[in-house]
Amino acid sequence: MTLPDVVELFDTDEKCRELLERLRWPNGPECPRCKSDDVVRLETNTKLLWCPVCEYQFGVTVGSIFHDSHLPLGKWFMATLLLCEAKKGFSANQMKRTLGISYKTAWYLCHRIRAAMREADQPMLDGTVEVDETYVGGKRKNKAGVRGRGAEKEVVIGIRQRGGDVRFIHAPNAKADTLYKIIHEHVSEDVDVIVTDDFASYPFAMGSLKEKHKAINHSSGVYVLGDVHTNTVESAFSLLKRGIIGTWHRISAKHLAAYLREMEFRFNRRKNHDLFLDTLRHMVTANPLTFARLTT
Repeated sequence: MTLPDVVELFDTDEKCRELLERLRWPNGPECPRCKSDDVVRLETNTKLLWCPVCEYQFGVTVGSIFHDSHLPLGKWFMATLLLCEAKKGFSANQMKRTLGISYKTAWYLCHRIRAAMREADQPMLDGTVEVDETYVGGKRKNKAGVRGRGAEKEVVIGIRQRGGDVRFIHAPNAKADTLYKIIHEHVSEDVDVIVTDDFASYPFAMGSLKEKHKAINHSSGVYVLGDVHTNTVESAFSLLKRGIIGTWHRISAKHLAAYLREMEFRFNRRKNHDLFLDTLRHMVTANPLTFARLTT
């Protein structure tokens, strides 16, 4: 799907709603309140449906990410494609210029799409899994040269299964107990091997996975030793950092997790030829995100 395709195929609100109805209700419309499929379309306003069981009037966007939006659905569709296809992300300023909308609308629009890029159930990672940490954010005040673990930055833990999915987790720190919790929430007990660098916290964070842990000694200048390396997760970090530095430029700690979800969602579906439709499906079934909740 390309941008000209979206503009041509979904040039009216009716065509957009027809697609959203198919994605939200593949077996036909049903009432979002009582789940009855005995609903009828209003003759006076074909955008709306009515449920005679609970006497509820609704449209396909009710109770979804699109809820209460005054932006035309055609622009929603274009924004969704732009976020799907931008490997390094798409900034609110870019969205403002591309769609001809205000910055506030573009910022809220992007965050609502990101909010839908959330997995309800994530399978545990197994096989060969790499774990690493990275640090994003500004430099410590009055210490312009301080970087990495010694700087006051936000901690992001990356976990990637070779040949499989990646997880990005915004963590409060990189201490052993924090790493232990994150690793055991995402890595299966049946993992074949779990590879990290020689950061001192990792041996204490393994717990029951200690016998399957292998570390590569980065501090001695060794980065690959046969199959023992963290290059796979570091390549995902590289894409994330290019997005932060080159596209978004600055991300607040409050919203960092949302950007991580977006990058994770897109990365794990990089071979999905229907990513645009998959994202719309998430959006039309996700809960609403109000501006007040986003900004407080």
